[in-house]
Amino acid sequence: MSQYRFKQSFSGDSSLSNKLFDLLEVTFPGLSSLAECARKIGASWETASTPFIRFHDDIAITHVGVLEIPMQIMGQRLTVGGIHAVATRLEFRRRGYYREVMEEVLEYCDCFYETLVLTTSQPEFYLPFGFRVVKEHIFKVKCGFRGSTDSFRRLDFTDTRDCTLLHRLLETRAPVSNIVGVVKEKPLFCVNEASRPLYYAEDLDLIACMETENTRLHLFDLVTTQICPLKNILARMPQLIEEVVIYFSPELLSVKDVQTFAHAFDETVLMVRGKFTAEGEKFMLPRSARC
Repeated sequence: MSQYRFKQSFSGDSSLSNKLFDLLEVTFPGLSSLAECARKIGASWETASTPFIRFHDDIAITHVGVLEIPMQIMGQRLTVGGIHAVATRLEFRRRGYYREVMEEVLEYCDCFYETLVLTTSQPEFYLPFGFRVVKEHIFKVKCGFRGSTDSFRRLDFTDTRDCTLLHRLLETRAPVSNIVGVVKEKPLFCVNEASRPLYYAEDLDLIACMETENTRLHLFDLVTTQICPLKNILARMPQLIEEVVIYFSPELLSVKDVQTFAHAFDETVLMVRGKFTAEGEKFMLPRSARC
């Protein structure tokens, strides 16, 4: 018999996913559709997350999920535990249920992970459990560059070839940074990014998570087997780019005169529990890996 009261199994209960998302959709409107987008391209939430759920009359009232995130931190490969989708129904709050579930989650995680991470707009909920805020940064590069070709196309996940392409590159990707980067992770990436525009340059064999805003390029992540210089990416974009805002440490992009700014991504902070060797470095956990 399991030592855990709240640890559940999606494979052991076919109705569990519906019960969980009934709770999560109240707390995080739209999350169900993001998870469905990921599921359709072969990266399901249920295969990646270990759910810890407290029930009341067969209704899920509190949930804390645990993901495994393969990362590269300060040049070292390790598997980090990601705490995500933390939710309690409004009418059951302030009764100690969240604390009970979180304490069990941490007991479980301490057996498997030296490091835990999460991102949140409410850090006060996690400070009592040994999590601490780690400062993050964005990076800005002035460039004034107009490419000579239009090599990027938007991926279309109704085309199985583009799904296959995404899976191949996620499985073989290089970390976008040796300070903090992610490798061989699919479900979290797909929940965060599959509903957004993703662009592919065939000659670079590179998927870019990026957005343009007039002459400013926002670069959130790169999925490729070898990170190339930023100028190679810009050369394949026909519009004028005067500034690039990079949401990860750009040391592999061969850029100069980088301005660094402390930044809270979408008003969230990164929190860490346990060992984290990149603490004090200038970096940001990419959008695709935030949980």
